[in-house]
Amino acid sequence: MRRVYLATTLIFWLLVSAFWAGSLWLPPADESVAVAAEKVIARSELAKHAFPDNCWMAIRGKVYDVSAYLPEHPSRPDLVLPWCGKEATEAYDTKTKGHPHSAYADELLATYRIGSLATDKQ
Repeated sequence: MRRVYLATTLIFWLLVSAFWAGSLWLPPADESVAVAAEKVIARSELAKHAFPDNCWMAIRGKVYDVSAYLPEHPSRPDLVLPWCGKEATEAYDTKTKGHPHSAYADELLATYRIGSLATDKQ
């Protein structure tokens, strides 16, 4: 019985070591792989989402579905709604008053990201 225990323990640790060693040869996960899998959204698709209950915006080349956030936005909806379905980088960066959004707003915006805006080459 002791031999069976020692043999299975040895096999277990050999397998653990093999998996660990195998992970050393795997390439590190990098952002380029994630970006390749990201959904690319055409400007024509973005334009279809220009309504208060279906509002997508492109900011700095990324597309965000901010529909659920609009009722929570601190400013009046009529300031944000004209940018639904459009490229809104300048409006976001200046809040149309020359003042940038806060770092917290950038973090919050990231949670609504749904893809990247297609470039003209795509």
